[in-house]
Amino acid sequence: MKITRIKLALLFIQISFLGFSQQNPMQSNEKGHINTNKFRQLYQEFSSPNMFRTAAGAPGPAYYQQQADYKMDIELDDKNKKIYGSESITYTNNSPDDLEYLWVQLDQNVRKKDSPSLEKDGSRVRLAYPPADFTKDFLNDPFDGGFNIEYVKNENGKPLSYIINQTMMRVDLPESLKSGDNFSFSIKWWYNIQDHVNQDGRSGYETFPSDSNRAYIIAQFFPRMAVYNEVEGWQNYQFWGDGEFALPFGNYDVKITVPSDHILDATGELQNRKDVFSKEMLKRFNKAKKSYDKPVMIVTQSEAEEAEKSFSNNKKTWHFKAQNVRDFAFASSRKYIWDMMAVKIGERDVMAVSMYPREGNPLWEDYSTVVVAETLKTYSDYTFDYPYHKAISVHAAQIGMEYPMICFNFGRPNIDGSYSDRVKYGMIGVIIHEIGHNFFPMIVNSDERQWAWMDEGINTFVQYVTEQKLGKDKPEIIYPLKKYPSRRGEAKDIVNYMSVDQNNLAPIMSNPENVYSLGPNAYGKPATALNILRETVMGKELFDHAFKTFSKRWMFKHPTPEDFFRTMEDASAVDLDWFWRGWFYTTDYVDIGIKEVKQLYVSTGPSVEMQQLMKDNGWSRLRPLVHFENFENDSENIKDGNPLENSKLLNNYLNENYTAEEIKNLKIPKYFYEIIFDKPGGLVMPIIVEYEYEDGSKERIKYPVQVWRKNDNLVSKVVTSNKKIINISLDPDLETADIDTSNNSWPKKEEKSDFENFKEKIKG
Repeated sequence: MKITRIKLALLFIQISFLGFSQQNPMQSNEKGHINTNKFRQLYQEFSSPNMFRTAAGAPGPAYYQQQADYKMDIELDDKNKKIYGSESITYTNNSPDDLEYLWVQLDQNVRKKDSPSLEKDGSRVRLAYPPADFTKDFLNDPFDGGFNIEYVKNENGKPLSYIINQTMMRVDLPESLKSGDNFSFSIKWWYNIQDHVNQDGRSGYETFPSDSNRAYIIAQFFPRMAVYNEVEGWQNYQFWGDGEFALPFGNYDVKITVPSDHILDATGELQNRKDVFSKEMLKRFNKAKKSYDKPVMIVTQSEAEEAEKSFSNNKKTWHFKAQNVRDFAFASSRKYIWDMMAVKIGERDVMAVSMYPREGNPLWEDYSTVVVAETLKTYSDYTFDYPYHKAISVHAAQIGMEYPMICFNFGRPNIDGSYSDRVKYGMIGVIIHEIGHNFFPMIVNSDERQWAWMDEGINTFVQYVTEQKLGKDKPEIIYPLKKYPSRRGEAKDIVNYMSVDQNNLAPIMSNPENVYSLGPNAYGKPATALNILRETVMGKELFDHAFKTFSKRWMFKHPTPEDFFRTMEDASAVDLDWFWRGWFYTTDYVDIGIKEVKQLYVSTGPSVEMQQLMKDNGWSRLRPLVHFENFENDSENIKDGNPLENSKLLNNYLNENYTAEEIKNLKIPKYFYEIIFDKPGGLVMPIIVEYEYEDGSKERIKYPVQVWRKNDNLVSKVVTSNKKIINISLDPDLETADIDTSNNSWPKKEEKSDFENFKEKIKG
C-alpha cells in the first residue's frame, strides 16, 4: 500500500506538471455529436432478445425449427452423364405461423443456359488466350445443367401449382399449412451433370483420359427445402454462386442406382451392405471396425485398377438412411480405392473413411484417413462429440466442399507419384477443413447464404487449432518442420489483406456475394480474429469454455451472428462489443505505435520546464514538491542516483511517516519513464509491451484494451524501475495483426528497404 501511495503521489505530481504546461485559451463551443466511442455497446446493431433467442445467446423457450424429411430414388446414368430422381418430401411446420406456400431450392439452376448468375460479373477481353480458354469463352455453347422438373404432385398424385424463379421454386398449397401440421408432396426431375474440372462447380464429374473413366462427386442434386424461421421468414435469397446453402434438418431414406462395378459411399448409414459388398469386402470392413491405428483397405488399388478396364451395363442399388441431417451427397466411381479406420470419440466408435483413385496415391493412402481421424478427435475436444457414425474424405481434382458425413478434397501427386510440400500440406489442410465442416455448419447450422464467415471463418479457426495440434501430436507427418505450416489463422498472415486499399475491403458482416475477396473476408480474417480473441484478448481457458458453450447450445439448430457474439460474452464475463464492432462490422485495421518516451529522474529542485513555467506565470515560489527532470537536462549528474538522496523533502517525509524497517522494505525506483502510445489505426487492441533492461532481462506487460476508452488517439503509461530500460518493443510476437511495425520500437529501429536488402543479398 505504501509503495502504491508513493507511486501515485509521484504520478500525480507528474500529471500536475503536465497540466501546468498546457495553455487553454477560450474556445467557442462545438456542435454535439453522437456516441462514437469504440467501447459503446452493440444495442443498435443487435436485435432485441425475445422468446425465440435470449439475450444470453441461447435458444429461447419458444425456439423452433422446421423439419424436412426426404425419401428418394436416384439413378446415375454414367454413359449419358445425367442424373434422374424422384423424391417425396414431408414438411413439418413447427412454427407458430400458418404457411400459404413452401419454398424449394433449385440450386442446379445456377447452371442453366439463361441463368442470370452467368451475367452477374463484368467481363473484359484478355490480350491473349490459351486455346482451351478461348474455346470455352467464345466457341462453346454454355452448358445447360439446370433442373428439368417433370412434375410436382401432392401425396395423392394430384398436380400442385408451382412457379420457378431462378434458383427458387414456390409450391402453392391447396390450403394453409397450420402450425404443428405436415404436408407431403413429390417432385420428379433430372439434369445434365457438369464437368467440374472444366466447367467449375461444387460437384459433378471428372473424366480421366488414361482410362476414360469418370469419378462422380454429386451434391446439390435434388430440390431441397429452404429454411423458414423467426429471423427472416423464408430464406429464399437466390443462389448466385458464392453464397452457399441454408437448409433445415430432417431424415433421409435414399436409394441410389449406379453401374454395378461402381464403388459408392454417401451421407447416412448403408442399409444393404451384404447386397453391395463382396464377401471379401465384408471381411475387411469388419476388420476396419476394430482397427484404431491403421486404415484397412476395403477396395485395394489393384482391385480398383482391374475395375477400370471394363464398363458394366448392369446396375446396383445402394440404400442409405440418415437421421437428423441437413443435406445429402454421394460419390461414385469404378476407380475408387476405399479404406476405413475406427476412431474413438467419447464412448463411441466412428469410422474414418477415404475414397480415391489411383491418381491420388501414394499421398492419399498415406495421409487421408489418418487426418480424418485426427480432425474428428480435435474438433470433438473443442466443441462436442462427433454424433454421426462416419466421416468420408473423397478425392477430387480441384474441389474442397462439404456435406454431412462426406466431403470432397483436392490434392493430387504428379503422375510419377512424387509431390511437393505445397501439395501435401494443401491436401491435409483441405481435408481438415472440409471434415471440420461437419461441425460448422452441418451440425451448428448457420445461414451460409447470408453469413459465410459463420461457417467458413469459425471452421477455419478450428482448422488452425487442429493443424497445430496435429503437428505436435504427429511430428512424423510434418518432419522436418517443427510446426505445421498453417496458411490461415496467425495474426501476421492477415496483415497484407488488412493493409489494402479500403475501396477493396468489405466488413466481415457482409453477404458473401458482395465482398471483394471472399477467401480473406470469410475465411482468413474471421479465423484470425478468433485466434487473436483466444490467444491475446480472452485467454485460452475463457475462450475455450465459451466456444464450447456456443457449439453445444446450437447443435442441430440455426444460430445467428448475434447468438455467437452473445454466447461468447455470456459464458466468459468478458465485454467484447468493442471487438465485434471493430473486427466484424468495420474494415478498420490495427496500427499501434510508440510516439514518445520521456526518461525522468527525481531531481534536487524544480526542472527546467518548471522554472520556465514559474517565470511565465509570475510565480515566485512553489509549495514543497518532489520534482522530476528529464534525462537530457541533468546538469548535476544525479540521474542515476537514489530518489531519497536527490530529494531531501522525500527523504524527510519518509523518515517522519515510516519506521526504519518499513523504509528498508520499500522498493524505491531510480528510473521513471512516461511512454506515450499512439494509434494511427482504427482498431483498439490491448497494448502488449516488452521492456528490455540494461542487464539483459526482459519484462512483458499487457495493458488492457480499455486503456483506449477515453482517448482513441493517445495513451500514456508511467513505468518505474531500478534498472535502466534500453529497449521497448510493441507486440513482439506479432499477435495483434499490426499492419505497420516501423513505429513499434524505442529507440526506433531503422528498417531497410526491399532494395537495400536485395543489394546486401547480392553482395553476400
